[in-house]
Amino acid sequence: MNVIEHNTTMPNKSLPFSKADIEAICAQYPTPFHLYDERGLREQARRLNAAFAWCPGFREYFAVKATPNPTILHILGEEGCGADCSSLAELLLAERVGLTGSDMMFTSNNTAAAEFRAARELGAIINLDDLAHLGFLEQHAGLPEVLSFRYNPGPERVGNAIIGNPVESKFGLTRPQLLAGYRLARERGVRRFGLHTMVASNELNPDYIVETATMLFELAVELATMLDIRLDFINLGGGIGIPYRPEQAHVDLAALGAGIERAYRSILTPHGLDSIKLCMECGRLLTGPNGVLIARVRHLKHTYKRYAGLDATMADLMRPGMYGAYHQLTVLGKEQQPAGETYDVTGSLCENNDKFAIDRPLPVLEVGDLVAIHDTGAHGQAMGFNYNGKLRSAELLRRVDGRVELIRRAETLDDYFATLRFPGSDF
Repeated sequence: MNVIEHNTTMPNKSLPFSKADIEAICAQYPTPFHLYDERGLREQARRLNAAFAWCPGFREYFAVKATPNPTILHILGEEGCGADCSSLAELLLAERVGLTGSDMMFTSNNTAAAEFRAARELGAIINLDDLAHLGFLEQHAGLPEVLSFRYNPGPERVGNAIIGNPVESKFGLTRPQLLAGYRLARERGVRRFGLHTMVASNELNPDYIVETATMLFELAVELATMLDIRLDFINLGGGIGIPYRPEQAHVDLAALGAGIERAYRSILTPHGLDSIKLCMECGRLLTGPNGVLIARVRHLKHTYKRYAGLDATMADLMRPGMYGAYHQLTVLGKEQQPAGETYDVTGSLCENNDKFAIDRPLPVLEVGDLVAIHDTGAHGQAMGFNYNGKLRSAELLRRVDGRVELIRRAETLDDYFATLRFPGSDF
């Protein structure tokens, strides 16, 4: 989907490094690559935890899907985060970095029996997406002592642009299904329960998130009143957005936490439910602003429009080409120059939506210029692919002391060919 951008100026977003820093990195690691900032990761995790310090037992389960890298998971684990997993690979990745048992939340859909078995064996908290999965889980893996259900509020909530209308969503249980699920699970031996929803993605309006929490708190009271089920925890989901555009503001996490606290104390406390723990599964919030994609201008082309071709492609960052998402671009070393030309900034895929920006005002570009694409720390490398035989790029981490470490090497042609069977081979 092509989205025309009408920016006439080039507002800046700051970066925690200089062009000289990046040129030094490029001497060892060729572009393109994703670069993460450890200091920013830790500080963001601490801000989130501080916002919910009023709630004993609060836990952030980082959404592994956003940035599935063990070094990133380890850093966030050191900051007290668990892992929200949606597949067998993500469960095993979390286990490999030392997250065990209730450190993991398993929230999947259309789930294979083998994945449920692995989640049970690892002791992960299982969050069911479908009422029918209760019997499926019991048959193939057995029911755990603790079980959660994912609620889809349907017309009760209006989803935002990214996640869509809950009525059209494949995720979660309706209210009648949810009530039936708790009844059946208790009858079959489950003793402790959780409740979860996820109805927004990249939401910058904190009121929306407070309203979602209010909905869940009211539902918790209903479960206690109607079914005598007192929830152990409520998972508020993720969805807290980040300001991709330079004119947008960060969500005030302290104010958000205070708003949810007011709802918690006004709804749950009067019913004696203030022992319920809260958790979240933010991904983008933690890693998104703390990662950039670094690429070089490879070619400049002028036909009906001006094009700047980078050595990165949509295979390195799918979001702009997939649904027109905006990412700020900084031309390193030209931050103070005027936006003197307008470009479509492209990759080299055989697809016209392989574009990082459309009609973007930028300084006059030259071949070899370094470009930093901001806010790629979540759903960047994670959504990579190999169309056109493109190889996924490396991931680097800038440590607090300034050292840069390779935390995922770039793919090679040997990686690309490794799963192929050639004529005459005995693979």
